[in-house]
Order: sequence, then C-alpha cells, then structure tokens
Amino acid sequence: MTMLALLLMASTTTVPAALDTAARPISLAEATSLAERNAPAVIQAQGTVSTAEASVRSAYAQFLPSLSLSSGFVRQVPAQSGTRVENGQVVTVASQPWSLNAGFAANIDLFTGGGHFFEVNRARAEAVGARAALVGQRYSAVLTAKQQFFAVLAARESEEAARATLQQAEQQLQVSILRLRQRVVTRSDSLRSQIAVQNARLAVATAENSLATANASLTRATGSSKLVTAVGDDSLDRPTLALGETELRTLALQGPATQQARASREAAGASLRGAWASFLPTVSASYSRNGFGTADQFGFDPTALDYAGAVRLSVSVPLFDQYQRAQSLTVAHVQRDNAEASLRDAQLQALEGLVQSLGAFRLAADRVSTQRVTVEAATEDLREQQEKYQIGASTLLDVLASQATLDQARQDLVQARYDQRVAKAQLEALVGRSL
Repeated sequence: MTMLALLLMASTTTVPAALDTAARPISLAEATSLAERNAPAVIQAQGTVSTAEASVRSAYAQFLPSLSLSSGFVRQVPAQSGTRVENGQVVTVASQPWSLNAGFAANIDLFTGGGHFFEVNRARAEAVGARAALVGQRYSAVLTAKQQFFAVLAARESEEAARATLQQAEQQLQVSILRLRQRVVTRSDSLRSQIAVQNARLAVATAENSLATANASLTRATGSSKLVTAVGDDSLDRPTLALGETELRTLALQGPATQQARASREAAGASLRGAWASFLPTVSASYSRNGFGTADQFGFDPTALDYAGAVRLSVSVPLFDQYQRAQSLTVAHVQRDNAEASLRDAQLQALEGLVQSLGAFRLAADRVSTQRVTVEAATEDLREQQEKYQIGASTLLDVLASQATLDQARQDLVQARYDQRVAKAQLEALVGRSL
C-alpha cells in the first residue's frame, strides 16, 4: 500500500463525539440553587446558626427562675416495727413500710453584676456572626459551583475549537494530497499535513476528556445524585457589573467576612464585660416546699404528707479564688484585642480582594475584546494562506504557522471568557450579593 493511500485512509477516520450526552443539562441558576442546598459547608453553617440561636434563648432564660419537682418512695424491709442492727448501728423501723416524699423548689439570681446581660449580648453577637458566616458559606458554595459551571462551558468551547482545527487540518491534508498528485509539492507537505491532522485529533480527544472531567466536578459542586452538565446562554458571553467601584467598595466593607469579624469583636467585648462582672457580689433567692409521710401500702396521697417550706436569700462576695477571675479577665482582654485585629484585617482583606477581582474582571474583559479581533484576523489570515498555497504562492509552513496562531487565539479567547466569568463570581462572593 502506498503512502498516498495511507494518507487518504487516515484523512477519512471519524472522531468520536463528546461523551456528555448522558449528563442532565442544567442552567446556572439551577446549579447555584443546588449548591446552596447541598454543599456540606452550608449545611454545617446552618447547624451553627441553629446552635447560636439556641444559645440566645438560653441566655435570655437565665433571667427566669429555675423550677424543679421531686418525689420518692422507699419500702423498708423488714416491714415490722421495732429495731434492727445495720452496720453496727441500731435502726428504728416504722410500723408502716412505705416512706413518701414530694418537693418543689425554685431558684433565681437577683443580681449577678450584669453578667446575664453581658451573656445575652455575647450570645446575640455570636448569632449575628453565625448568620453572616452562613451567608459567606452560601456564596462560597455558589462561587465553587459557578467556577465548575464556567469550566464546563470553557471545556465545551475548547472542544468546539479543537473540532474546527481538525476540520481545517483535514481540508489542508486533502489539498496537500491533491498537490502531491499534481507533483507540484514534495511528499513532505502531505506528511506534515498528516501530522497536523493527528495532533488535531489528539486535541479533540483531550478536550472531550476535559469536558467529562468538568461535568463530574460540576456534579460534585452541586451535590446532584445524577451527572449534570452546563447549559450556557447569551447573558454569560458578556458579563457586566451592575454597580460602580464606589458602591462595590461599600458593599465589600459590609460583606459576610467583615460582618462575621465585627460580630466576633462584639462577642469578645461582651465576654470582657462579663469577666469584670465576676468581681461583683451575687445575690440569689430560692424557695422550697417539701412533704414527708409514711403509708402501709404503695401509693401517693398528698393529704397524708407533712409539709414544710423555706425561703432563702443569699449573698456571695468573692474575695480570693487563686487569681482565677484575674486570669479570665486577661484572657478576655486578649480575645477582645485579637478580635479587633481580625476585624481590621478582614476589612483590609475585603478591599484587597475587591481590587484584585475588579482588576481581573476588567482585564479579562479587555482580553475578550482583543481576542475576538485576534481570532477574526487569524481566521482570515489562515484563509488567505490556504488560498495562496493552493495556487503555489505560499508554502505549507506558512499555512501551519497561521493555523497555530489561530489555535492559540481561540484558546486565549476561551480562557479570557472563563476568567471574566469567574472574576464576577468572586466579586459576588466578596460582597455577598448578586451583581
């Protein structure tokens, strides 16, 4: 079999289509909704919010008295009256074998140096921080889902570009074979064209694998039980920002991360005030009423009991506790200072992230515009080089160089689109709202 026949057979080999037909297409809105609902970090943050809200209720409940009821039944054996010796002691046995008791108790703190108020403030601040953290986790999950969604779109665009390159390479191979038959070029041209076709086929296979991997990553990011893939729309091709830099700066300083840091500072301040309250006296009151009696059989008869009640008012003044309160106060001071530093750093980090993401968005937008023009120019250049090659006014090296330039321009355009989309998603995660 001649080399020319081999080239003809290779040029007609079909390329398998991308194996993403089994994936369920979803929109960007559905992908983000699934991520917000299924992301483990979001579920954990929701649990933290529930715990923090329970702590707030518990802190408010400290202002209410604690109530308790008690009751007991004891049967003495032997049941006959008299005495017996137990552990070397003489014990009198009642003639009635059953001993009954019932009681009610209530306790309340009248004064704790403001400790209950400070505990309420601390719990409420922690709840605010937990809710801010939940918002942050939701947008973090949305950011991950959007990145994977855009990765699917980029992989599909890369696959389309690779298939376009393969089609152009196969057409060029046909032209090279025809000119070889006409003996106007050497066999080197057809061999180089065949190499370009094989490389284009490899690029298509690589793009298909990247698309399958991106689909799997999107499925995990959304928490879907079935394989999903992204469906693009025209609004994703030219993303825009609804707000200016000044508005974005204000939102960034009020974003989920800074809100959480600010709530942590408030909680630390409340803990510090609570530590000071431990140096003040504590006043508490209690009331109890108990009844005792005996019976000859098992049962409960409240009228058969003898009752006694008591009211107590107690004052506790801490004098010396081996510096435990002083240590707690020092720890609270350190935590408050750390929270102040964390808040300041969170604000600066938000501004830094804003500058980076906003700059990346604008730069990517410029790159998209530039690469669109570059792709159009490179496509036209390749067309002219192919026409010149057909009439012998250009060499195959010129055609291959133009093809390489077009391939690179297409990939750069795909990357620029991806970067612009991701930069907008990062801005939304930073400010905690859609843009």
